[in-house]
Amino acid sequence: MSNVTVNISFQDRLLRDIDRVARGEARSRSELLREAARAYIQRQERWTQLFALGREVAAKRDLKPQEVATEIAAFRKSRVSRR
Repeated sequence: MSNVTVNISFQDRLLRDIDRVARGEARSRSELLREAARAYIQRQERWTQLFALGREVAAKRDLKPQEVATEIAAFRKSRVSRR
């Protein structure tokens, strides 16, 4: 797999934070940013899969958007009352 160099702009404060974290982990700035990009992509893919599952379940149960919202609210309320 080949590497490609890209130019990207950061605000000064964010770049200082990136460099501070990279130093603290004994990593290069590039390593840190690659890992951050991978983590972001993985998180987005998980959310996409989760929403697809939610749509599938709602379709199988013939739930309307308001019914889904009502079910979510009821579930959240039941979790709070268990505490």
